[in-house]
Amino acid sequence: MSTNNTIGIIYIIVAMATFSVHDSILKFIFQKVSLYEIYFGRTFIAATLSAMFLLICKKKVIFITCYPVLSLIRVILHFLAFSMFFISLTYLSLAVATALYFSTPFFMSIFARTLLNETIGYRRWLAIFFGFIGVYIILNPNLSDFDFKNLLPLLCALFYALSMTITKITSDKDDTYTQLFYFYIITIILCFIMYFVFGSGQFDKFDDPTIKFIFREWFSNFDYTFQYIVLMGILSSIAFTCVFKAYSNYSTSITSIFEYSLIIWSIIFGYFLFDDIPTIRTIIGVIIVMSAGVYIFLREQKKAQEVNLDTPLRK
Repeated sequence: MSTNNTIGIIYIIVAMATFSVHDSILKFIFQKVSLYEIYFGRTFIAATLSAMFLLICKKKVIFITCYPVLSLIRVILHFLAFSMFFISLTYLSLAVATALYFSTPFFMSIFARTLLNETIGYRRWLAIFFGFIGVYIILNPNLSDFDFKNLLPLLCALFYALSMTITKITSDKDDTYTQLFYFYIITIILCFIMYFVFGSGQFDKFDDPTIKFIFREWFSNFDYTFQYIVLMGILSSIAFTCVFKAYSNYSTSITSIFEYSLIIWSIIFGYFLFDDIPTIRTIIGVIIVMSAGVYIFLREQKKAQEVNLDTPLRK
């Protein structure tokens, strides 16, 4: 590990800005493209670039996993998680969707206690409690007429936290490249399944833009969307590479905190690209969520419990 964590912090900040640009592109083109067309395109491009990197660097990849069932479950959970997040971008602002997604550390701490038997002190339980208060403030629920689809980023965080908890289990025998290989292969297979189920647009009979985004015919506007999908694949590869370098070579207990810069980037891009101005209530909720998440990171560092310091919050 390098002691010059400034470079690691820069890697994380660049990665989060890149992810925010990626999400902005999706929000910009969702009315002319299918969700899983995007998912397939960006995954295929990212997998191709990753394979080129491994070949150039002559990295050895072990293609046999010690945890076939857990690997399948992990990737399916990740696939569902980001399906929910991408869908939420069609009707929520970048800032709100991202802030709700950053409830991930709260769920990871809960899973660390329930599934990994980690010791969770009362201070971290309090941080989790206050974090969910921040989530409540951001959601601003009207209990008499609450739109439950606003919970999708929260469900994304739940599923993603569970997938990362499984990663914690499988990492003892499967290295990063093995897990990455299965991530790409299984994700591409899942996208093919989605194509054969509704890729021809046979279920695209709705007027709601969000539902159309899910069921729209693949490649119906390919000349227009191709360039954006390629760009999204490249951006996701760049962002993941930055995250990988930051987590591999620098202190995770320091660099991981700066993943919260993704919320700041989302506010900036949301304002300039989509005229989304966060309300005072949203800003207060964001501050609470960020504060609680940072406290959990710092508490884990103090207690030497790396429940979620060795895996990124965004992939």
